Amino acid sequence: MIRGLGWNLHGDGSTPPPGEVVMPDERLSWGRTVGIGAQHVVAMFGATFVFPVVMGLDPNLAIMMSGIATIAFLLIVQGRIPSYLGTSASFVGAVAAIRASGGSDATVTGAILVAGAVLAVAGLVIHFVGARVVNRILPPVVTGAVVMLIGFNLAPVVAQVYWPQDQWVALLTMVAVVAMTVLLRGFWSRIAIFLGLIFGFALSWVLDRTAGMISSVPAGSPDGKAVEHFRVNFDGVAAADWFGLPGMHAPDFTTSAVLVALPAVIALIAENAGHVKAVAEMTGQDLDDSMGRAISADGIGTMIASAVGGSPTTTYAENIGVMAATRVYSTAAYYVAAFVAVIFGLCPKFGALIAATPGGVLGGITVVLYGMIGLLGAKIWIENRIDFANPLNLVPVAAGLVIGIGGVRLEVTDDFTLEGIALGTIVTILGYHALWAAAPAHLRGGRGTAPADTAAPDDGVTAARTAQATPGADVGKDDSAGATAPSRTGP
Repeated sequence: MIRGLGWNLHGDGSTPPPGEVVMPDERLSWGRTVGIGAQHVVAMFGATFVFPVVMGLDPNLAIMMSGIATIAFLLIVQGRIPSYLGTSASFVGAVAAIRASGGSDATVTGAILVAGAVLAVAGLVIHFVGARVVNRILPPVVTGAVVMLIGFNLAPVVAQVYWPQDQWVALLTMVAVVAMTVLLRGFWSRIAIFLGLIFGFALSWVLDRTAGMISSVPAGSPDGKAVEHFRVNFDGVAAADWFGLPGMHAPDFTTSAVLVALPAVIALIAENAGHVKAVAEMTGQDLDDSMGRAISADGIGTMIASAVGGSPTTTYAENIGVMAATRVYSTAAYYVAAFVAVIFGLCPKFGALIAATPGGVLGGITVVLYGMIGLLGAKIWIENRIDFANPLNLVPVAAGLVIGIGGVRLEVTDDFTLEGIALGTIVTILGYHALWAAAPAHLRGGRGTAPADTAAPDDGVTAARTAQATPGADVGKDDSAGATAPSRTGP
C-alpha cells in the first residue's frame, strides 16, 4: 500500500470525546470523514476562486487543480502533514505587474510554473541541509519586507483598474468587508472576503434594475474608452455547459515575467514553514524532517496546476483552522475535499458565474485584500521584534520597499528591465546580506531578528506562521483558529 493511504479507525469511528484528537493516519467513520471533508471544501472555497478572478485566470480550473495538487501534496509528504493546497495570494502582485507589461495568460502561468520549480528545488535543499537554513538565508526582516512590497505594490491596480469601474459599489463593498471582518465571529469572520463578494454581486444586480446602466472603462479595454454597460452580465453563464473540462492553455516562458514572479517564492517558503510548525504543534509531532518535503510538494503542486493554465497553490490556513476547531487531523478528510474540488471544477457554468463578478466589486475587495497582504509583512517584523534602530535592518529594507512599491525601473539592457517587486526583492536580500557581511560585530546581533539579548528563536518560522494569515490573505486566513490549538499563531 502507498504510504499515507491507509488509516486506522479512531475508536469506534464516532465523534471523539472532548480533548481527544484524530491523528493524520487515523479516520472516523467514512460518513463523518466525508462531513469533515465538506467543511474543508467550504473553508478553502472562497479564497481558491477569488484569487484566480483577481489574477484574471480561470476559477473553475483553479478549483479543479487545487484538488489535484492537494492529492499530489499528500502523496509526497506521505500523509504526515494534513493540508489543503488552494490558490496562493503571493503571486497576485507579480501577475498584476506582468499583465501591466502586456503579458498574456500563458506568460503569467509560465512565470508561475518556473517559480513553482524553484520552490520545489528549495524544498529539496531544505530537506537535505535542514530546516534552519530557511531563517539563515531569509531572516524575518527580509521575509517581512518581501511580503509587504508584494501587497503594497498592488495599490495602483486598485486605484487605476478596479475602483474606477464603479466607485460607489466598490466603496460599499469595501465597507461591507471591513464590517463583516470585525463584527462577525468565528467561521463567518474567516470568509469575510467571500461574503463581501456575494454582497457586492447582489448590490450590483439590484442597482442594474433600479439605477440602470453605468458608464465606465472596462478592465482590459484596448482603447481606454468608457462604454455604457450593466454591472452584471449573465450571458456567459447561460451559454456555459453544466459539465465539461475548464479552459486550459500551455504556459509561455519570458525571462522578465519569471523574474517578477520569483520573489513570491520567498513568501511561500515562509508560509509553508509556518504551516508545518502549526500542524506539528497541534498534533504533538516533530515534523521538521518533513518541512523540506512539504515545501517541495507545494512547488510541485504549483507546477502541476500552472502547466495546464491553472493558478499557483499554497497550503491553506483556513483548513488548519478547521482542524484546530474539530481536532480531526485525518488526511482522509483532505482526500475527500480534494475529490469534491475536482468535481466542482468540472462545472463550466459555475466558472462562468464567478467570471461575471463586476469590476466595482473586485475594487472593494482588493482595496482591503491587498492592504492586508502588505501588512502581514509588518506583522512578521512585530512578532520577531525586529530592531529598526539597527541600520543593518533599516537601510536595505527601506531601499527595497520604496523600489518595490513605487515601481522603480532599472534598464539593464535595451531588452531587459528589472522593476517593481523583482528589483525591490533583489535590493532587499542582496543589500541585507552584503551589509551583514561587512558590518561591525556590534550591529550583527540577532541577524535580522531582535537585538542579541532579546533575539527571537532562530527557527525560521516564528513569524512565518502569520504570513498571509488574516481574513482574506488567501481569504479567511486569520488567527482565530489559534484559540483552540496549542501554541498556534496563525496560518
